[in-house]
Amino acid sequence: MCSVFSVKILIYHKAISMTAFRFLTDVYFHVRVPDIETSALEEKNRRDHYTQLVGACLVCVPEAILKERLDPETLESLGLIKQAHQFNQKIVKIKTKLFYKQQKFNLLREENEGYAKLITELGQDLSGSITSHLVLESIKSLIGCFNLDPNRVLDIILEVYESRSDQDEFFLSLIKSYMCEPLTLCHILGFKFKFYQEPNEETPKSLYHIAAALLHHNLIELEDLYVHLMPPDVTIVEEHKRDISEAKQLDRKLVKLVLPTDKNEEKDKEDDKNEKLPDNQKLGLLEALLRIGDWHHAQSIMDQMPSFYTTSHKAIALALCQLVHLTVEPLYRRVGVSKGAKGRPLHPLKSKRAPRPTECFEDLRRDTFSMLGYLGPHLSNDPILFAKIVRLGKAFMKEYQNESRPDARDKMDTLLSCFLSIADQVLLPSLSLMESNACMSEELWGLFKLFPYQHRYRLYGQWKNETYLSHPLLVKVKAQTVERAKYIMKRLTKENVRQSGRQVGKLSHSNPTILFDYMLSQIQWYDNLIGPVVDSLKYLTSLSYDVFAYCIIEALANPEKEKMKHDDTAISSWLQSLASLCGAVFRKYSIELAGLLQYVTNQLKTGKSFDLLILKEVVQKMAGIEITNEMTSEQLEAMTGGEQLKAEGGYFGQIRNTKKSSQRLKDVLLDHKLALPLCLLMAQHRNGVVFLEGGEKHLKLVGHLYDQCHDTLVQFGGFLASNLSTEDYIKLVPSIDILCNQFHTPHDAAFFLSRPMYAHQILSKYDELKKAEKGNKQQQKLQKYVAACEQVMMPVHESVVSLHPPRVWDDLRPQFYATFWSLTMYDLAVPHVAYEREINKLKTQIKEIEENTEMPMNKKKKEKERCTALQEKLQEEEKKQMEHVQRVLYRLKLEKDNWLLTKSTKNETITKFLQLCLFPRCIFSAIDAVYCAHFVELVHQQKTPNFCTLLCYDRVFSAIIYTVASCTENESHRYGRFLCCMLETVTRWHSDRAIYEKECVSYPGFLTVFRATRLDGGNKADQLDYENFRHVVHKWHYMLTKASVHCLETGDYTHIRNILIVLTKILPFYPKVLNLGQALECRVHKICLKEKDKRPDLYVLAMGYSGRLKSQKVHMVPENEFHHKEQPARNATPANQQNGPGSTGKPASSTSKTEEGTSEDNERVKHKSDSATKLMNKANSAAAKVTTSNGNGALNSTKAIKERDDKERSGKEKKEKKEKTQGSTPENKVDRREKQRDERAAKEERVVREGKEKTPKADREKAKAEEKSSKDDKVKAISGESAELSRERDVLKEPKSKEKGDRSAVTGTLKSPVPRAESAESERDHKRRKLDSHSSPSHSSSVKDNSNEPKEAVSKQHITYNSVTRSKSREKETEKKDTDGMQVRSKEKKEEKDRKDRKRDYSVNDRETSQEPKRKKDENGTNSFKNSASPPSESPLSAEKEKGKRSKSSSKEKAESVKPERTSSGGKKESRHEKDKSEKKEKRDSTGGKEEKKQYP
Repeated sequence: MCSVFSVKILIYHKAISMTAFRFLTDVYFHVRVPDIETSALEEKNRRDHYTQLVGACLVCVPEAILKERLDPETLESLGLIKQAHQFNQKIVKIKTKLFYKQQKFNLLREENEGYAKLITELGQDLSGSITSHLVLESIKSLIGCFNLDPNRVLDIILEVYESRSDQDEFFLSLIKSYMCEPLTLCHILGFKFKFYQEPNEETPKSLYHIAAALLHHNLIELEDLYVHLMPPDVTIVEEHKRDISEAKQLDRKLVKLVLPTDKNEEKDKEDDKNEKLPDNQKLGLLEALLRIGDWHHAQSIMDQMPSFYTTSHKAIALALCQLVHLTVEPLYRRVGVSKGAKGRPLHPLKSKRAPRPTECFEDLRRDTFSMLGYLGPHLSNDPILFAKIVRLGKAFMKEYQNESRPDARDKMDTLLSCFLSIADQVLLPSLSLMESNACMSEELWGLFKLFPYQHRYRLYGQWKNETYLSHPLLVKVKAQTVERAKYIMKRLTKENVRQSGRQVGKLSHSNPTILFDYMLSQIQWYDNLIGPVVDSLKYLTSLSYDVFAYCIIEALANPEKEKMKHDDTAISSWLQSLASLCGAVFRKYSIELAGLLQYVTNQLKTGKSFDLLILKEVVQKMAGIEITNEMTSEQLEAMTGGEQLKAEGGYFGQIRNTKKSSQRLKDVLLDHKLALPLCLLMAQHRNGVVFLEGGEKHLKLVGHLYDQCHDTLVQFGGFLASNLSTEDYIKLVPSIDILCNQFHTPHDAAFFLSRPMYAHQILSKYDELKKAEKGNKQQQKLQKYVAACEQVMMPVHESVVSLHPPRVWDDLRPQFYATFWSLTMYDLAVPHVAYEREINKLKTQIKEIEENTEMPMNKKKKEKERCTALQEKLQEEEKKQMEHVQRVLYRLKLEKDNWLLTKSTKNETITKFLQLCLFPRCIFSAIDAVYCAHFVELVHQQKTPNFCTLLCYDRVFSAIIYTVASCTENESHRYGRFLCCMLETVTRWHSDRAIYEKECVSYPGFLTVFRATRLDGGNKADQLDYENFRHVVHKWHYMLTKASVHCLETGDYTHIRNILIVLTKILPFYPKVLNLGQALECRVHKICLKEKDKRPDLYVLAMGYSGRLKSQKVHMVPENEFHHKEQPARNATPANQQNGPGSTGKPASSTSKTEEGTSEDNERVKHKSDSATKLMNKANSAAAKVTTSNGNGALNSTKAIKERDDKERSGKEKKEKKEKTQGSTPENKVDRREKQRDERAAKEERVVREGKEKTPKADREKAKAEEKSSKDDKVKAISGESAELSRERDVLKEPKSKEKGDRSAVTGTLKSPVPRAESAESERDHKRRKLDSHSSPSHSSSVKDNSNEPKEAVSKQHITYNSVTRSKSREKETEKKDTDGMQVRSKEKKEEKDRKDRKRDYSVNDRETSQEPKRKKDENGTNSFKNSASPPSESPLSAEKEKGKRSKSSSKEKAESVKPERTSSGGKKESRHEKDKSEKKEKRDSTGGKEEKKQYP
C-alpha cells in the first residue's frame, strides 16, 4: 500500500515538473491549426514545408508534447511513431481503460482498527506542539499498516474538520499536504452537499464553512464546486421574476378595492411563504465566504445571480455589512467619529486574504464601494453602517470643498461621482426600507446639503422614478405608501391638522417622494387642500422638505399636463393651485429656492411664461409685495410714501413676519446670480409674448400672459429695490445704455430697474458732500443736493442720447427725458393724509389695547410698544420725505428752463413727450399712472417754457380709442387710473373760477400763441379765459363719450372690455353732463342684453358699470350748467334736443337720408313694415324718456298729438296691408309714396303750428339783445390776432381721426375767434349732425327710425313752416329720383353703385338750392335775431376772415327750429356749406350701406 502511495506521490512531482514545459507548448499551440489546414491542401510543397518546420522544433519541444498535439499522420511523417493506424488503436484502448473500467478495492482487506486510530489521531488536542506535519506522518503509517483507502481517509479528515471548524489553520495545512488534487477534493465535497439536497434536509453551516475555507485558500476551484450546489441558476432567476410579478400584482391590488377577508388570506399566504424558505446551498456558501472575508469568491457568486437577489436574504446582507464595517473602520475612526465620541471597536479578520482596511478616501474605491453596490437597498438592515457611510461622505465633501490643487481635484471628482452613485443606489433605497427613521433622514440630509441642488434633484428623480422598480421589496413598499397616503389625505381637515401632520411626517421619513407625489396630485384637483396640507408639513425632516421642493418642480414640468384650459383662454387651475402652494410653503418653511427659481428662469429662456405665476406667488408671500390693479385710492396714496407707510397702508393684507423669508429669497438670488437674469428675461419676454405666444392662442390668453409677465417684473423689481443694499443693487444693475442696447431691454423696464440705483447714488453723493463741507443752512443743503444730482445724472443724460434717433432730441432735451423717467411719486409729493390716517389707526389700536381687560399685561405692554414704535417710524419717515420732496422740487425749479427747446413747436414737443414719456409710463404701473398725471400738473405749475398744458390735455382726452384698443386688461386699469387723475385736475380747474385764475390764467401752459416764449404767461388776450376753458372741458367730455360709444359698438371683445374698465376707473369725474351719461347708459344697457349669454365676463363688467353709473346720475348736470350756453329762443325746446351724443332727437339731414334710403329700398320696407313699426315705437318711447329726464319743459300737447299719430299709424298700416295684395309695379309704389308724403307734410304743419303758438315773442327779442352785446365784446378781443397765429391754431384744431371719417372737424379749438357763447351750441350741433349721419353715440337711436312714418319725437313739436316747405320740395325731388332708380334696378351692381353716388349728389344740391333763398335773406339782414348756438369756424384763419359776416348770420329758421342740422346750417357761408356737402358725400359713400342695414333690419 505504501508503494502505491509513493507512486502517486512521484507522479504528482512529475506532473509539477511537466508544467515547466507547458508554457512552451502553449506557444506552439497554433501548430495544430496549420497541421489541419495543410493536410487538407492538395499542394504537397506546403505540407513539406510545414513538416520541415515541425521537425526543426524537435530540438526545443519534447516529443511527448508533439505526440499530444499533432495528428498521427503528421507524427508518422516526422518519424515519431511507426504506424499511425496502430497508434490510433492504442489510444482507444487506453481511453477505454481509464474511463470505462471500474477498479474495485479489496474492502475485506481494510480493517476498522485503522479508521478508529485515524479518527483518534485527528481528534486529539491540538493546543500543544502537535503540527499538521506530524499528524500527516501518522496518517501515512495508518494507511500503509491497515491498507486504508486514501479517498476514504480524506473524507474522514473533512468530517473531523467539519466538527472542529475552529481549527482552520491545522486542517487546511493538513489537507494541503495530504491531497493536492482539487478535483478529487471537489468531488468529495460535492457528494457531501448532494446528501443534503434531499427533501426536508438542511445543509449544516459547518459544511459551508469548510467549503468556504478551502475556496479561500485556493485548495479547490469555485467553478468545480459550484456545479454540485443546488438549486440551479435558472431556478433562481425564475424565482426572482416571480417575486417581482407578485409585488407588482400586489401594487395593482392596492389600487383597487379589496375586501378585508381577502386581505387576511393574502397576509396568511405571505407568512407561510416566509416561513418555508427553500434551502439554497449557493446562498449558504456565499454567507460563509462573507463571514471569513473571502470577498473575491463571494463577488463571483453574486455576479451569477440577479441584482440584489443575494442581499435580499437578511443573513447575507448582515454578513456583507459586517465585512464593510471591518473594511471602513480605520478611516471612520480617523475622520468620521465626532469629537468626544468613543464608539465600539471592531476586531479585524485574522485572514490575511481578507479585504484590506481603508486608510484614506482613495482606498474606498478598492473594495468598499463595490461591496456597498452589491448591498444596495439592504443596507437598511444595518442602520449603524448606514450612518458610518453618510459620515464618511460628509467628511469627504468638506475635504473636497477645501481642496484647490488641480492634480488632486481630478481624483476628488472621481470620488465625488462614486459617493453620488452610492447615494443613488444604496443610501436612498435603504432609507425607503427603513421604518420611519427620522434620525437617519436627518443624518442623510447632513450629507446631501453639501451637494449642489442639481445633484440632489437628480438623485431624487432616480429615487422616485427608477429605484422603486428595481426590487420586489421596494415595489411593495411603494404600494403600501400610496395606500397609507390615501388614508391620511381622506381624513385631512383644518380641525385635525396636528394629528394628520404627525402621520404625514412619519410616512415622509422613509418614502417622501411617493407621499408628496400623491399629495400634489390631490392639490391639483382640490385647491382647498392647500391650507391644511401646508400646516401639516411642520413635522417633516429637512430632507423631506428638500424632496418636497423637487416634487413641486417635477409636477410643474410634467409634459403630460396642459398649462392652459381647454378653451385656451386662461391658465389651468392645477398650475394656479401649485403656484399658491409654492408661495405658502416656501414662506412658512426654510426650503431652498434655488431649484424653483432656476426652473422659472429656464422656462423663460425657452420662451414660456406660464410659470411666472409661481415667481409672482413666491415673491408676494415671502416678501409681502402685492401686485393688484384693484387698489383703493387710500392704498394708492400710501404707496407714494416710504417703505413703512407702504407696509402699513399700501396692501390689502397686513404684511407681517416677512423679514426672514424675504432675506432667504434675497440670499438665494444673490448666491445663484439669478436676480438680473430674471429681470432681463421678463423684460424681454414681455414684449415678445405677443409673438411667441400669440400664434395659436386666444387673444385673451395672450393678454393675460403679457399682464402676468409685466406684473411679475414690477413686483420682482420692487422686491429687489426694497431689499437689496445700495452696494448690491449698484453692482447688480448695469447702466441704462447697456441695458437697452446690449441686453435689448425695453426702455420703460430699463428705467424701472435703474431708478432705485439713481436714487441710491444721489443720496450717497449728497451725504458725501454734506460731510465734506459742513453747512447747516437750508440753502446750502439744497445746493449740495443739486450738485449731487448733476454728478450722478450727467452720465445718464449722455447715455440716453443713444436710445433714440437724433431727431427726437430736436424737440426734447435728454435732461428732461432722464428727469421724467428717473423720478417717482415719492419724489414729487408727500402723502400727509395717508401718514395721518395710519398714525390715527395706531393710536386707536393703543387705546383699544388699554381698554382690553382680557389681554395679559405682558402682551399688552408688547403690543403698545409695537404700535408706539410704528407710530414713531411713520412720523420720522414723513419728515424725511418732506425734506426730500423739498430738495427735489428745488432741483426741478432750477432745471425747468432747460427742459424743452424753444426752436421746436409746442405741437411737436407735446407729441414727443406723449410718445416717449407719458404713454409708455402711464400704463406701466398704478403708481406710474398717478405719477404721469402729477408730473404733467407739476410741469405746468413750474411754468415750464414751451410746454402747452392745454395741448397736452387735449391730446390725452381726444385720442383714446387707439390707446384703449391696444391695451391689455391690466393696462386698461392703469390707463383708466391715469385718465382719472388727469380728469381730477381738469375738474378742479373747471369747478371754480378762482381756482382756475389762480392756477392757470397766468401760466404759459394756457397760452394760445404756440410760439410764445415769455415766462410771464403772455398777454391776457393770449390766455384762455375761464368760460372758454369750460367749453374746452365740455369738448373733452364729448370726445371721451364719442370714443367710448365707438368702442362699445364695435362688438370686439377687447374694445368693449377695455373701455368698460376705463369708464369704471374715471367714473368719479366722468360723465358729468346728463345727456352724455344717458348716451353711455343706453349703450351699456345694450351690451348687458347682448352679452348676457355670449360673453359672461363682458356682461359682468357692463352690469357693474351700469349700476355705478346710475348711482352717479344725481351728480350729473345739464349741459347748460356744465358750461355757459345760451338757451334757444323758444321755451318749448325739449330736453331731447340737447347737444351731444346722448340726444335722441333726429336731425333734418338724417331724416332726409332716411327718406332717401326709403325710396331706394321701398320693396324691403313693404315686406318688413311690422319690424319698422316696432323700431318706431321704441324710438318714440326713448325720446319721451329723455324729455322727461332732462326736464326742459316738454309740450303740454305731446300726449294728444301722440294719440292722433297712433290712430293715423294704425290706419296707414291697414292701407299697407291692402297694398301688399296688389302688384308691385313702379307706378303703384310711386302712388303710395305720394300718399305717405302728403300725410307726413300735413302732420308736420299741424305740429309746428301748435309749437309756434306756445313760443312767446318776448323771449325771442330778449335773446337777440343779449346775443348782440356779447358778440360785440368778443369781436374786439380777437381782432388783433395775426395770420400765423390762426394757421398754428388750425394745427391744434386738426381732427385726430381723419382716417375713420367719423370725427368732427372741430376738435382742437382752444380759443375761438367767434364769441364762444354764440358759437358753442352750433359747434356741438354740427358735430352731432355728423355723428348722427354715421356711427355716432346717438346713431342707434336716430338711425333706427323707419322712414315710412315720421319721427314723432322731432316732427311733432319742433318743425317750422319753412322746414315744411323745404321738406315738400325734397320729397318731390326724392320721389322723382326714386322712380328713375326703380327703372334701372335691373342693371348690374356696378352701375347701381354709380347711380347711388350721383343721386346723393343731387339730393344735397337740391337741399342747398332750397335753402339758398333763405340764407341770402338772412345775410341781407332781413332778420336781426342772432342764434346763441352758431357753429364755430373750421379754423381760426377762416373765422378771422369771415367774422364780420358771421356776426350777422342768423335766420328766423334757426330761431324757431331746434333741429341740430337746421340750426347749424342756417348761419354758414357758401364756402362752409360746400365743404360740409363734400364731407357728407364722402361719408355716405363709406357708410351708406351700413346705415341702410341698420334702418331696415
